[in-house]
Amino acid sequence: MTKQTLYEMLQQQGISRRGFLKYCTALTSLMALPPAMIPTVAKALESAKRPSVIWLSFQECTGCTESLTRSHSPTIEGLIFDHISLDYHHTLQAASGEAAEHAREQAMKDNYGKYLVVVDGSIPLADPGYSTIAGISNLDMLNETVAGAAAVIAVGTCAAYGGLPHADPNPTGAVSASSLIKDKPVINVPGCPPIPTVISGVLAHYLTFGSIPELDDLGRPKVFYGQSIHDRCYRRPFYDKGLFAETFDDEGAKKGWCLYRLGCKGPMTYNACATLKWNQQTSWPVESGHGCLGCSEPNFWDAGSFYQALSIPDGDYAKAAGYAVAAGVVLGAAAGYANQKIKAESAAEHTEVSVDDFSLNKKQ
Repeated sequence: MTKQTLYEMLQQQGISRRGFLKYCTALTSLMALPPAMIPTVAKALESAKRPSVIWLSFQECTGCTESLTRSHSPTIEGLIFDHISLDYHHTLQAASGEAAEHAREQAMKDNYGKYLVVVDGSIPLADPGYSTIAGISNLDMLNETVAGAAAVIAVGTCAAYGGLPHADPNPTGAVSASSLIKDKPVINVPGCPPIPTVISGVLAHYLTFGSIPELDDLGRPKVFYGQSIHDRCYRRPFYDKGLFAETFDDEGAKKGWCLYRLGCKGPMTYNACATLKWNQQTSWPVESGHGCLGCSEPNFWDAGSFYQALSIPDGDYAKAAGYAVAAGVVLGAAAGYANQKIKAESAAEHTEVSVDDFSLNKKQ
């Protein structure tokens, strides 16, 4: 039986042509494409077939799945995820035991070379017994499933970098998906957990172009991880003026001043939290009064106290507010230097992809 296109399935769900085009407009903007691309994106999505997706959950807390399932439901983004053929997911699938593993194996066979693998959680190497599924070690299941995949999406900081299980002393020998997968493109979507719109946005990009988005040197989609939290933060003007909250209940905190002195890691963290936000764009941690923890960066669990700034800007801000800007630049440079080795290793493990590699005429 021929699979329905995405647009046909959305029509069955009661989505109007107008609603579909509004989504295409938003998606085009989200992917940083010019407005002239809207008709092309709409045409691509109209003919897009639902790809098979196999979601593997390893050493994780299910927070990434919770984030996605608790997104702005019901929305077209949610419907698109519903209409991706999610053939295997430990938390969401109805099947269990042998039937569940049969579903995974059948999806691999029927869609060989075309399916997507979503990895959620780190992989333990110290002892396979630390995490097994149906008597299969995480490492063996990963290798078996990825063999016939078109691409891999590492969802969450645990899958992208090792996350909490990888934190010192790393008793399970936890590693990231990209450290093991060398022959397939890997898209890292870090965050603890990632923003729901980012997860669905990456999947929507694949639906639209049949390819992976442009990535940074840590394998993250540039459209979502191309700017720091600091640069997008609405509290940035207070930083530039040297106005900082000293405690979580002082006058500065009540007035919405910068949380940098309270440990905010925004200057060294790259993510879209400040613009996409959470819970139907209601809020995000900094807007709620808590500093950024840096959860989308490698080894953030081992970066010291969440409530102590890596360096404290000082000086006469009334006379030289520009010093604060300079301090932010220095901090960013220091953080970049500290992660230089990690970034270099990551760059060596990934194939660079640019906008020029997008193929709008690629057969689905």
